[in-house]
Amino acid sequence: MGSFLWGCVTDFFTYETTKSVVVKSWSVGIINRIVQLLIITYFVGWVFIHEKAYQVTETGIESSVMTKVKGFGHYHNRVMDVADYVFPSQGEGIFCIMTRLITTENQFQSKLITGVCLKTSNDSQGWCEVKGWCPVENDNVKDKSVIDVEDFTIFIKNSIRFPLFDVTRGNFPSTMTSEEIKSCKYNPEQSPFCPIFRVGDILNYTGQNAADLAEKGGEIGIIIEWKCNLDQNIDYCVPKYSFTRLDAPFAKNAISKGYNFRFAKYFKTDNGTEFRTLHKVFAIRFDVMVTGNAGKFDAIPTLINLVAAFTSVGLGTVLCDIILLNFMKGAEQYKAKKFEEIEASLAQSPASQFSLKPDIKSSYDSGAISLSNSEHPI
Repeated sequence: MGSFLWGCVTDFFTYETTKSVVVKSWSVGIINRIVQLLIITYFVGWVFIHEKAYQVTETGIESSVMTKVKGFGHYHNRVMDVADYVFPSQGEGIFCIMTRLITTENQFQSKLITGVCLKTSNDSQGWCEVKGWCPVENDNVKDKSVIDVEDFTIFIKNSIRFPLFDVTRGNFPSTMTSEEIKSCKYNPEQSPFCPIFRVGDILNYTGQNAADLAEKGGEIGIIIEWKCNLDQNIDYCVPKYSFTRLDAPFAKNAISKGYNFRFAKYFKTDNGTEFRTLHKVFAIRFDVMVTGNAGKFDAIPTLINLVAAFTSVGLGTVLCDIILLNFMKGAEQYKAKKFEEIEASLAQSPASQFSLKPDIKSSYDSGAISLSNSEHPI
């Protein structure tokens, strides 16, 4: 038992150092170089393809959006302009264009019959009454939609800033004249930087039909994406637009389909009695969403990733050692040369500090031992 414990102690207090063994084998050498080349190619290619590998990246984009809708529509023999069909009127990043309207006029505060009230005596029944606005709204009204909604235009003015790099950009060129803006319409290929968007085109980009959306309303997302490589000319920092229907998961639901809201206008009679007109608005809601990031070259992430790449070259050595120690002829000779055990005594003279174990030959070529196929059939 004591010898076992002493063996554990002596094995624990040992020192291991690397030893260079040169194996002259075509097959192993080719495998080693191919693995090293593949690793270097992969990592170096990854570093230069992925901008984040050599750039400082900022995702905290600051953004401001202003919108303006233009166009004339027709509804119930009335001409409607933006003051009639756009909500809210301030020109924000979220706005609605009305497509259909249910109006309940001359509502007064009164009592409503809401349902059956079961009484506790004589099994008689009566009607429950609550106070509210009468007459009540009729949701079953089928009415036509606003005509010409597809021809309305939306002007989007978006300014962004990357505070880390103090870079500010706008969504259309500063050299663009008012005449050019008025005459252009956004097209992803012909006019990708035009800030005027036709409603019908936006719906087409999302695969939606204006007539279907007009019936129940819906939500459309206008996404402005800024991806800027600030190592290039700042003129290449431009927006990219995409469009999607945000309420698509609920489009086929039996309830809560589309988009609508209510508002009321209040009046008073000559004797001071208050009444109102209730409006239920079905609309297409537009959400302008801005995302983006900017990157610029930095030496620190570049060096970190390159060091990681070249460090990984050691995987080639690991693979070749596995092959030599387990799958090739002469594995025992290679194992004997690679793993050599010596005993060191600090009390000996400098010329004989280390003694090799029996049957182990010393090497005088800076720690390198050469194995060739002629001497050892590996």
